[in-house]
Amino acid sequence: MNQAVKRVADLQRMMNDKDFMRQALIEARRAADEDEVPVGAVLVAQDGAVLARAHNQTIAQSDPTAHAEIIALRQGCRVVGNYRLMKAILYVTVEPCIMCLGALLQARIARIVFGARDPKWGGAGSLYNLADDARLNHTIAVEGGLLEEECRVLMQDFFRRKRR
Repeated sequence: MNQAVKRVADLQRMMNDKDFMRQALIEARRAADEDEVPVGAVLVAQDGAVLARAHNQTIAQSDPTAHAEIIALRQGCRVVGNYRLMKAILYVTVEPCIMCLGALLQARIARIVFGARDPKWGGAGSLYNLADDARLNHTIAVEGGLLEEECRVLMQDFFRRKRR
């Protein structure tokens, strides 16, 4: 592939990535409106079809595993009819925690695109790097920092309001 074609392909992918991250931000705002930690996720098939959209619901469901990523995985697996999502991409507003990363590895997700880093809980490079651990039988391509400021500010504003 020549360089011009590669640049166009990279630009198109980045535009699609931003569109999907914007959808994840809509989900994160829904979480904040429900007084949940504002994390949103969108799960996308290889062909670009949205398999699931979700936001944190740990309080509403009284379930510590009801993170946006886990809910999106569950919905996506039901849509596909399989617990493996081999070529799927997960867009999430905040770096997945180690629990979510473990589930994403089990589902064999191909790629994770996240917005803000999470230095306290991050499992995709900030605190741990489970996605790229060669000791595991699957690795996940990770790209962080997409629409990072918007994702980070949403989280910061939420916790600033909670502290008041």
